[in-house]
Amino acid sequence: MFSLDFKVTTSSCDCEGRLKLVSALQMMQDCSEMWIDTEPTVQQFFARENMTQLLAARQVEVMRVPCFKEQLTVTTTVYEVKPMFGFRNTFIYDAQHRPCYRTWSMGAFVDKATGHLKRIDDEVIRSLNIEPKLDMNYRDRRIILPKQGSQQGQPIAVMRADIDYNRHVNNANYIRMAMELLPDDFVVHNLRVEYRVPAKLGDVLLPTIYPGDNTIIVSLAIGADVCAIIEFA
Repeated sequence: MFSLDFKVTTSSCDCEGRLKLVSALQMMQDCSEMWIDTEPTVQQFFARENMTQLLAARQVEVMRVPCFKEQLTVTTTVYEVKPMFGFRNTFIYDAQHRPCYRTWSMGAFVDKATGHLKRIDDEVIRSLNIEPKLDMNYRDRRIILPKQGSQQGQPIAVMRADIDYNRHVNNANYIRMAMELLPDDFVVHNLRVEYRVPAKLGDVLLPTIYPGDNTIIVSLAIGADVCAIIEFA
């Protein structure tokens, strides 16, 4: 297990003084990215093979939204690894070690030069610290879009601030863009995201919104290429 401590600060709060969902996702990303420093065999293999791990899917259960100045601990553990995919839990706990956010995610192992999937060696897999799968409601990573009832949103231009060190839109920023399309009174209790084609600086994303009774799905695409599908419930 790897963990990082955070405090809910002004820049991470919404207008009600509660932790923004995108800020919670950024905390999870930071913890997951820093985890590799505890796995030197993986770190060395990725460096030698010019590889990285990209987020392919994430599910989030919001148990309780923390408030301004709360102390939080983010933990991440790997519970399964395949030659081209890894699976992890990342939880955010409050000061009493009660879970505020429970998540699982799937990462894809990718060649940096080509952007294509690339296998990791069995020796690397055996070196990893695999821990038990944590308790939460695990749902399918695939999000099925409804066949009708969609609405088109206004195009969204990808800005410099959206790009991370992988030179494409940071995973959390797709969520931020999609949340701007939700009704003001919509409360997010559950989130699923499926990442497909990375968007880059200069791209323009076209949102398609699928409103339901208790669920809203947002698809962000560049032409026929879907970049991300986000389900809010």
